[in-house]
Amino acid sequence: MTRTLFHGGKVFDGTMSPLADADVVVEDGRIVEIGPGLDGDDRVDCSGKALLPGLFDTHVHLTGTYEDDELTVQHRPFSYGFYQTPKNLMTTLRLGITSVRDAGGADAGLRRAVEDGVLVGPRMQVAITMLSQTGGHNDEVLPSGGISAGWQPYPGFPSGVCDGVDGVRQKVREVIRAGADVIKIASSGGFFSPADDPMHPHFAQEELDMIVSTAADLGRWVMSHAHGPEGIKRAVRAGVRSIEHGTFLDEESADLMLERGTWLVPTITSGDTTEELAHDEKLAPEIRAKFADLGRPEFDAMKLAAQAGLKVALGTDAAVFPHGWNLNELTHMANNGFSPEQALHAGTLSAAELMGWDDRLGSLEPGKIADVVVVDGDPFAFETLADRIEQVWKDGARVV
Repeated sequence: MTRTLFHGGKVFDGTMSPLADADVVVEDGRIVEIGPGLDGDDRVDCSGKALLPGLFDTHVHLTGTYEDDELTVQHRPFSYGFYQTPKNLMTTLRLGITSVRDAGGADAGLRRAVEDGVLVGPRMQVAITMLSQTGGHNDEVLPSGGISAGWQPYPGFPSGVCDGVDGVRQKVREVIRAGADVIKIASSGGFFSPADDPMHPHFAQEELDMIVSTAADLGRWVMSHAHGPEGIKRAVRAGVRSIEHGTFLDEESADLMLERGTWLVPTITSGDTTEELAHDEKLAPEIRAKFADLGRPEFDAMKLAAQAGLKVALGTDAAVFPHGWNLNELTHMANNGFSPEQALHAGTLSAAELMGWDDRLGSLEPGKIADVVVVDGDPFAFETLADRIEQVWKDGARVV
């Protein structure tokens, strides 16, 4: 059995510990040793480099592309978007992101294609689609009465619209039947849907309770898109695993999240395109109006989350911005309440814990899957990190 030795580098092990001089030995897709003076058959010279665990993005849309506008999508063949996805997979992998939680758009077929080696990309959990009330964030009916081409149902990709206790229970089961690893819901309105308000709560409390309990019966967690405080609190009371975005997080909702142990996935990078979107004439005027004068409230939410001591995992919401910007999230976290070590922890072991994969991923330690990222220079210089990732190893094999 070949022993691959990563020699002479500094190791960030996924915890908030400082960098340490150490060698890493990988054998048969697993980390077998970490420490000084180790040996191996194949040697990777890591002098002047840093070694990180494979990074995570726990809120991404791999089948979406920021540059696509609604008119373009409406007037091209339905299957075209599928053929863009391999590029998005590789763009994500080149950033050192070896594991993702796709928050809508990727189906079980994409997950399996990566698992089987048909496509090269990060391993993934998929939500398939997002459960939404009628008129909510995933209701594709346009003001004209037409249907948006955004998330059209097809075999293995059901509509996410559902209402009432019985309706949401059936929809959870339907999405799990389609292969969902996690249930994604919208407990508030959103920014890219023309007929709703991000501050308004969506789904009644009893509907949310039913979603979470039905998912739990079938061994699934729930992630909830939520911008406004009431949408956050209803979802937390229902028992969701994580709040996605939390844009207008306030002290009351933060306290409730802390009490219930709810994770925050802040997706701060999604705000990097706010100003551009506010002036994008390809968007409906109702959508542009939501971005106008919005500013960056997610910065305040992140600072409040850090101050409150919430559990935070890195997630970005790519393709609300171009794939490849994902590591901006580390910079934003480090500039808004987190230390650099906390930010990188949020993108490694903390994210693995959110996804239930911390027993085998998220840190560099013996027995874990050998996802290793080789970085030239300082891994905490986040502004230039994406340009300094030299090698990416997944399951003990070099993929970048």
